[in-house]
Amino acid sequence: MTSRSSSLPPEGIRRRSLAALYRHVPAQLLILLAPPVGWFGVVYLGSLAILLLSAFWYLNPVTSAVVHDFSLNNFRDLIEDPVNRVIIQRTVTIALAVTATDMLLAFPIAWFMARVASPRVRSLLFMGVLLPLWSNYLVRVFAWRIILAKGGPLDGLLGLAGLQGPGFSDVSTWLVFSYLWLPYMILPIYAGFERIPGSLFEASADLGGRGATTFRRVVLPLVLPAVAAGSIFTFSLTLGDYITPTLVAKNQFLGNVIYVNQGVANNVPFAATFAIVPIGIMAIYLLIARRLGAFDAL
Repeated sequence: MTSRSSSLPPEGIRRRSLAALYRHVPAQLLILLAPPVGWFGVVYLGSLAILLLSAFWYLNPVTSAVVHDFSLNNFRDLIEDPVNRVIIQRTVTIALAVTATDMLLAFPIAWFMARVASPRVRSLLFMGVLLPLWSNYLVRVFAWRIILAKGGPLDGLLGLAGLQGPGFSDVSTWLVFSYLWLPYMILPIYAGFERIPGSLFEASADLGGRGATTFRRVVLPLVLPAVAAGSIFTFSLTLGDYITPTLVAKNQFLGNVIYVNQGVANNVPFAATFAIVPIGIMAIYLLIARRLGAFDAL
């Protein structure tokens, strides 16, 4: 005896399947998310797993071939070599300095855009903030390289006051990074300011709160998650960048060491070991940002 479902024409089976799928929302989400989640799992997590695994390999000192045996030599070299510790400290210090600088610069700009500027002025300011992001990253860094070079525009300007430019140094790296990532700090803080109801300012004024008190006890706690969200961008982008330090600095940073060992020196295991350092630093930073509510502001 033939079942009822098998006697249906193909079009009827198709309609029944679509109707059943329509009634099951979890099945719809599973079908919708399967391709991107699968791609994320295979390409991103798979490559990350291989990276972590290769950190435990090492180079044959005679043939310079990668030996696929378990070893902690790379981690020992990373910890015991004082040069590596200096590079890590330098990179983290610059990343924190860039984050703090962008916070100080972004606060007044975002406040003016969200609370003071008219719609027309706000649109112009948005264009000014986003316009640098439309230009090529390398073009902006090379422009700063020309500005910071010996005998360049900055040297000429500071020479009028009897001063000298920083040249290619850690200070130059800090300046360029602060410029590059400033929009990534302005936009989250602007969104945080915009979400604060105006009635809170009125209530604070009615209770006798002055401007500084209102900012410290009302505005700052509410906008702190947005600040933490913006700091994730500035800190992580500085931590992993290797192009800017190559062009405007003389000292090595984490990204430079990883790039040189992976490409020039062909020491992939040590590059993978060094790559674990920013991953670990960012994991700690994200935990702190989560406690501050950064993910609620994204």
